[in-house]
Amino acid sequence: MKAGVTGVGHLGYHHARIMKTLVDEVMIHDTDPVRLKKVSEELGIQAAGSLEEMVEWADALDVACTTSAHYDVVLKALGKNVPVLVEKPIAATAKQGEEMVEIADEKGLVLAVGHIERFNPAMMAADSTIDKPIFMEGHRMAGFNVRCTDVSVVMDLMIHDIDLVLWKAASPVAEIHASGVPVLTETVDICNARILFENGAVANLTASRISAEPKRKLRFFQKHGYISVDFGDRKVTALKLEKGMIIPVPVNVPEGDALTAEISSFLSAVHNGTPTAVSGREGLRALRAATTILEKSEKSILDLP
Repeated sequence: MKAGVTGVGHLGYHHARIMKTLVDEVMIHDTDPVRLKKVSEELGIQAAGSLEEMVEWADALDVACTTSAHYDVVLKALGKNVPVLVEKPIAATAKQGEEMVEIADEKGLVLAVGHIERFNPAMMAADSTIDKPIFMEGHRMAGFNVRCTDVSVVMDLMIHDIDLVLWKAASPVAEIHASGVPVLTETVDICNARILFENGAVANLTASRISAEPKRKLRFFQKHGYISVDFGDRKVTALKLEKGMIIPVPVNVPEGDALTAEISSFLSAVHNGTPTAVSGREGLRALRAATTILEKSEKSILDLP
């Protein structure tokens, strides 16, 4: 298989590095010619003269460029019948995401979205223990990083947990409440959101990118059970009620690299026809919820005295 990787910045570099170990041939592209040349030489990967050249050449495309470029790049690939893995969020706007999903569906092409925490070894180990959660609580905290200030904390960090709770709730969203504040940037830096689902489940999510201590935890409360997933330390704590006693449930978290698992899953979907772990439609659902949360957060800022 021949795979292209477009966007070889901080994250895209690792996409290209891993892709090289998984397919027969890799080609990379970036709008920054200096960066493209550097990564090409460092990884020993052929550089494309243009995005169009790479799309014509590739059997599959990994889109790791900036979110604002996702729409144009993905449409070019789908237009040439090339299946796509696109980093989260699927697009800059829900309208763009809708068009991407519709075209992929019409053409019967794989459109996978890189919500990487689905592939975190701790989440993968905990998956089978999570059954119809009724309350979910997430905290995702990070230190300030200038590289990420072009988007809000909702699209940068919270969207990871939004995807996970939508997935595990397995129910349409009924209502969303959210508030947020800008502290170091002009966009929302701290946000709290409450998502109510039609089946009665509730998710309470908090995200901050001005935290002194990093934290990436999501807790699931279900009938007679509790599961805590620590994405940073890759640990799972699980308890259950049995015969009137609360007992621990052992959950073994194996070693593994989330990005390698994500890319491997995409390549399997393209080559073997296996289901995508995160479909374009699921990525769009997460983007819609994130957009609503961001809009309500921004309104809460305007309502401040």
